[in-house]
Amino acid sequence: QVQLVESGGGLVQAGGSLRLSCAASGRTFSRSSMGWFRQAPGKEREFVAVVSGSTGFTDYADSVKGRFTISRDNAKNTGYLQMNSLKPEDTAVYYCAGSKAYLSNTFLRRMESYDYWGQGTQVTVSS
Repeated sequence: QVQLVESGGGLVQAGGSLRLSCAASGRTFSRSSMGWFRQAPGKEREFVAVVSGSTGFTDYADSVKGRFTISRDNAKNTGYLQMNSLKPEDTAVYYCAGSKAYLSNTFLRRMESYDYWGQGTQVTVSS
């Protein structure tokens, strides 16, 4: 059984930092993509960042570019999202996602490309 478990969320003041982790079990994701998405209250889930397994290619939503950094430790089968200079508008439930297979760049931002999802972790940024 494949599981993705997020951790690291919490309450932080604007300008602060948090580091989210996504621990995977049940299969290795070293050759597939791991992404982060978020969903704010009353809004649709949206793409945040992704790292491709095969190439290490990274992509970010414009709203987080320059502030967030995605990474992965294949030896630990764990992905990370370092979030700096947090803003109140970053408040959301953050979900990590993993794909079964390699994804070309065209598909990296699409939620339907991912086969496995974590339960989410709440990030709240106060002003």
